[in-house]
Amino acid sequence: MKKIAVLTSGGDAPGMNAAVRAIVRKGIYEGFEVYGINYGFAGLVSGDIRKLGIHDVSDIVGRGGTFLYSARYPEFAKEEGQLKGIEQLKKYGIDSLVVIGGDGSYKGAVALAKHGFPTVGIPGTIDNDIAGTDFTIGFDTAINTVLEALDRIRDTATSHVRTFIVEVMGRNAGDIALWAGVGSGAEQIIIPEHRFDIDKIVSEIEAGRNRGKKHTIIVLAEGVMSGEKFGKLLQEKDPNYQTRISVLGHMQRGGAPTARDRVLASLMGAKAIDLLKKDIGGVCVGIQHGEITYGNIIETLENNKHTPALNLYQLNKEISY
Repeated sequence: MKKIAVLTSGGDAPGMNAAVRAIVRKGIYEGFEVYGINYGFAGLVSGDIRKLGIHDVSDIVGRGGTFLYSARYPEFAKEEGQLKGIEQLKKYGIDSLVVIGGDGSYKGAVALAKHGFPTVGIPGTIDNDIAGTDFTIGFDTAINTVLEALDRIRDTATSHVRTFIVEVMGRNAGDIALWAGVGSGAEQIIIPEHRFDIDKIVSEIEAGRNRGKKHTIIVLAEGVMSGEKFGKLLQEKDPNYQTRISVLGHMQRGGAPTARDRVLASLMGAKAIDLLKKDIGGVCVGIQHGEITYGNIIETLENNKHTPALNLYQLNKEISY
């Protein structure tokens, strides 16, 4: 009987539980034994591994976070840690591993693949910054969480005639800022992938005020700079600006996953099992143009780079004035 294991690593993302559920239940349906690894690669190296049954994943499809827990474990970047992890997997007779996470998690999966251990990567991160997929698990939930916050902030910004700088997550990617900014009707979107001109931003804010605009919402991706630092740049241009800064922080990771994230996670989890059933490892799963796909994880991570939908940036310039 084929034995497989699954772990979640790095920052948690809504929908991770739905993916684990799909892997466990689809795996059992296909005749596999499925094991869960607690606390990511740290739990892998320490041997925190348990067999999972159908009932272990009951009622988790709609829960945020990850019931397998997660942890940062930079030591896994060293070969010593990788070989210890493989040793633990072999101890349990585990044939292959599914890794759910972001860029750092993929690097761990790549390391195992280079050692010849079959791995399948599933993109689970709110940042949406993984190559080989149009969307990652957790991204849709995160942008809806941000969208709700921006709608609430706009009410206050209008009431007090203020400029709000809303700092959102995304690491070095601007996807959250782009999608939530366009969806909320933000006047300005500042992302790492596009240089900004502070003087032009100030002139556009002034032009809006002259037309009678009562507020300005600026969505700032954390990969550019902090909201506090950006606020100081605006204040230097005009000390009379009524500027307020809101850092949404880790609330963007939490909450029940949206229907889109639950379905995407389930499709990707099931695809991982289909691949392992065919003895296909060393790959990563994604969604491209609406189709669930897969590719070589080493080539994907080392030769490709995620690119945000910059057409949204231009669109916002055209419709946000």
